[in-house]
Amino acid sequence: MTGERNDRKSKTEAKPEIRSRILKVRNSLTREERERAAFLITEKIAGHPWYCLSERILCYASYGSEIGTGELLREALSAGKEVYLPKVEGEDMAFYRIGSLTQLARGYRGIPEPGGDTEKYDGRGQEPEKTLLLMPGVAFDKNRNRIGYGKGFYDRFLAAHPELQSRTVAIGYRCQLLEELPAEETDIRPCQVICV
Repeated sequence: MTGERNDRKSKTEAKPEIRSRILKVRNSLTREERERAAFLITEKIAGHPWYCLSERILCYASYGSEIGTGELLREALSAGKEVYLPKVEGEDMAFYRIGSLTQLARGYRGIPEPGGDTEKYDGRGQEPEKTLLLMPGVAFDKNRNRIGYGKGFYDRFLAAHPELQSRTVAIGYRCQLLEELPAEETDIRPCQVICV
């Protein structure tokens, strides 16, 4: 019943209120719930056709109460995928290749980031169907709308790299999936949303 009330509420709420409400729910997940979700998302993505066909994975290092990506990143590296993670550079972000999670250091808002001194993803000369972008978010809906953290980094990155828009998957916990979210013209929806 609470889930239904929350979904009805999300249709009339503004993005900041939804963000605040869902972050409270996400932050309250137990360690067991987080570990189980990290295992399930790794299993789902590693078995996804787009992942299997991809040579390179653009992902993110989970931070705070985000669904854990550590195991997924280790799996991609051990499978020989090229793995790129984001680094915030001013108002934008760029993805840099990593060979190990030990290359990450605290960056923007304390989020683990690559140093920015390795190969940078630019998309040129690469087949877009062999690249998969996995993105975080605060809330998602059944129409693939996504609310991020409010800075628009992923929207701007995808606007600059339209070749990636057909291979994007937003990942999160089931509690982050709502019936309907407000959306703006500048929002770029992921192709798929997978919440576990």
